[in-house]
Amino acid sequence: MTAVTDTTPVCYLVLIGEVELLRELFSCVLVPRAVVAELLHEDAPESVRAWAANLPSWISVHDNPVGPTAGMEELQVGELNAILLAERAHADIVLIDEKSARRVANARGLRVTGTLGVLAEAATRGLLDLPAAIDRLCKTNFRYSPSLLKATLERLGSKKP
Repeated sequence: MTAVTDTTPVCYLVLIGEVELLRELFSCVLVPRAVVAELLHEDAPESVRAWAANLPSWISVHDNPVGPTAGMEELQVGELNAILLAERAHADIVLIDEKSARRVANARGLRVTGTLGVLAEAATRGLLDLPAAIDRLCKTNFRYSPSLLKATLERLGSKKP
């Protein structure tokens, strides 16, 4: 399964020590250069910058794609390029957390999930303890919908950490 990821899921998976889940869940992980630039930005956490400075071999970096961007004016550069790359690469899924970018990706016919979806899928496959991972995530500045968090935990039979 090919996945294209935006900046936020990678950032938070690095921060909670679970970025390797991407390699385990997806046969191919693509990122546009714009996402790498955001991961390397001076405002990114040091651990994220260090990870992005030495990308693992299972990450495939692609030039920022060119394509129709009508309706994408409000998106950040990483989100926009992740959506365009997902379209160009015919990716199976695009990883994005921002609600407006998720709506745009869905409207363009892409399958979308975010950080919580990655963690839930990994838990389903027995790759991690979901409540513990979400507890680590909640200790960062990750923004999430309380109802989505509750639904994710309940769907997998877990209780809030």
